[in-house]
Amino acid sequence: MHTIRMRLSIMMFLQFFIWGGWFVTLGTFLAQNLDATGSQIGMAFSTQSWGAIIAPFIVGLIADRYFNAERILGVLHLVGAALMYGLYLAGDFATFYPLVLLYMILYMPTLALVNSVSFRQMADPSREFARIRVWGTIGWIVAGLAISFAFSWDSPQAIGAGLLRNTFLMCAFASLILGIYSFTLPGTPPKAGTGGSSTLKSLVGFDALTLLKDRNYAIFFIASILICIPLAFYYQNANPFLVEIGVANPTGKMTLGQVSEVLFMLLLPVFIHRFGIKKTLLVGMFAWALRYVLFAYGNSGDLVFMLLTGIALHGICYDFFFVSGQIYTDAKAGERFKSSAQGMITLATYGVGMLIGFWVAGHITEYFARADGHAWQSIWLFPALFALGVFVLFLLTFKGKRPAKESVGTSPT
Repeated sequence: MHTIRMRLSIMMFLQFFIWGGWFVTLGTFLAQNLDATGSQIGMAFSTQSWGAIIAPFIVGLIADRYFNAERILGVLHLVGAALMYGLYLAGDFATFYPLVLLYMILYMPTLALVNSVSFRQMADPSREFARIRVWGTIGWIVAGLAISFAFSWDSPQAIGAGLLRNTFLMCAFASLILGIYSFTLPGTPPKAGTGGSSTLKSLVGFDALTLLKDRNYAIFFIASILICIPLAFYYQNANPFLVEIGVANPTGKMTLGQVSEVLFMLLLPVFIHRFGIKKTLLVGMFAWALRYVLFAYGNSGDLVFMLLTGIALHGICYDFFFVSGQIYTDAKAGERFKSSAQGMITLATYGVGMLIGFWVAGHITEYFARADGHAWQSIWLFPALFALGVFVLFLLTFKGKRPAKESVGTSPT
């Protein structure tokens, strides 16, 4: 069992090393090296959302029915390695965009596949999965530290010399390794009886729409989509912002967000049990507004601590809203709709919500572009006010119960 756990941990490490190794610096690379506009950068980031929308069809209609999960994982990462190399070679946005779109359509299903491979090897996933999944976060952190401190690809000199594109080469190599490694993982065949038992409606979570008849859940569902709009600003603009204002080793410093994510994940069950789901969700939403205010008024000099604090708030922003939202969804769904409900909320947030968010972030960023850079304070105040508006809307409309009476589940996995 210890050997299997180690093998799964390596899989998770590589899975998120690949994602963190290029996605964090994508906006900087596109703006600085491919002269992309804000709208074009938004288009590139929105490929994550298109991948999230298409992923259930690939996993549900192919992987869950006909082929071993680890083999599909291997094939997708091997093709991904070739596409990553193509991104490394791309010399303009017109060449870059179709490659990154195809890559994300293939990559997003692998997030579900690594979970499937892991769960099928565990006797008690609620206890064992977190110890495996944390290595994915460590992989993301290591990728960021390597970019900033080992290779210095995100320094102004390196960016000017075009060295930031090496992140794609690094991730192509890692994807090649994971693609080959996947074929050595424990066999994860399709579950017996899945050949026709699931409808297309259930695979993408649409049969869980009945949950929206519950007023509280409908309010949470709408808030989840809306809060993804300010979320997109962080993914798209944080690294270019830090680079442009002259923060040293920006990608490495952004890994503070993943470190805090691990710490606050441990605190989340305690907070939910003591304060209830409504207060937990509100803390997560308010953290988004606070983070962007810190970004708006911080700088790379004497107020750099404000920027670092904003980055470190990532754990609260993500865990207290998105992870607690998954727990809340699981509790509301019951046994009948557990899987389809998670598919529905994922499709709504990472799919529809962030697709809208990246579009909005791209246009706002382009609107506040200046000859010498960007009016970052104005850019960051937009998602700050938007997140605050969602916070107030949720505060006034969502009817929370007493913490002791509120059933929210026990595991963030």
